[in-house]
Amino acid sequence: MTDYIRTDDAHFDALTDWPYEPRYHRWKDLRVHYIDEGPNDGPVALLVHGMPTWAYLYRTMIPALVDAGYRCIAPDHLGFGRSDKPTDANWYSIARHTEVLTSLITELDLTDITLFCQDWGGPTGLAQAVTMPDRFERLVIMNTWLHHDGYEYSEGITHWIDGWHEGGRYHHERPRLALLLMISAGIIGPEEYFAAMADEDEPVFEGDAATMYDGFAAPFRGLPDEGFNAARWFPLSIPHNDFHSGNGAAQELHYRLLLGCDMPVHFVWGGADGIFTEPWGRTWAQRMNAPIDVLDDANHFLQNTHGPQIVEQVLSRRR
Repeated sequence: MTDYIRTDDAHFDALTDWPYEPRYHRWKDLRVHYIDEGPNDGPVALLVHGMPTWAYLYRTMIPALVDAGYRCIAPDHLGFGRSDKPTDANWYSIARHTEVLTSLITELDLTDITLFCQDWGGPTGLAQAVTMPDRFERLVIMNTWLHHDGYEYSEGITHWIDGWHEGGRYHHERPRLALLLMISAGIIGPEEYFAAMADEDEPVFEGDAATMYDGFAAPFRGLPDEGFNAARWFPLSIPHNDFHSGNGAAQELHYRLLLGCDMPVHFVWGGADGIFTEPWGRTWAQRMNAPIDVLDDANHFLQNTHGPQIVEQVLSRRR
């Protein structure tokens, strides 16, 4: 049996901007959360998140996609959101996250899928598209990557990895992961961020900022330190740091397969991202002969701040 922690549902029920009914997929002895909104017979929008977020990242995109006729499926990786959180850090691997997502797609028998992926949603989601291409109709790729020979990791990525090692700037007990979304959204600056990360007191925000913070903090409220192991593991599993646990060989294969795919691909990129930079997004799009729309003032978590604009760009490309 897997040792795991489950976040109290009350922390999610209190969210005022997340009205969606939770649904659950069983993977072995664990519960994987997802939402299923929109017409059952509509084309599927598969919305895949990265670290340290959950399906809530797509909260402003889901209504517009449903209005456009999509059936929105937004899962939480194990260790995040409402999904169960195995406590052993060694339990986690990119291959395992990928397998869990495969099992959800096949159990729900999803077809005619438009994949929306960002951050670690890229390696886990794009793996599905290249191994089950008959289920996918279109790809929307946002501020992510696939490891491959010749990929140049940005200074932002190397600093990010270093920060999660012992003694690094992010290496705290029960780190306040929701603050990463606040700094990316421009609500707090770097000095406020690092001060709040180390502060024992919960930061206080007001208005829309408080709503946002509560949404991203909800999955980790009340958890002991081992409930944060999934988030800690993601930065340390980037193949630049750990090729094998990051599923580096599979990422290289998936990248080669993706370059040869014949389905429509659309890049939407946050131009202010220092992790997966605009030049990389443009290079990738050019290699795939695909269009790219750059949102100049959007940072790494562009779904969080520019959700309606992303949907508008995607729908405009379908006309």
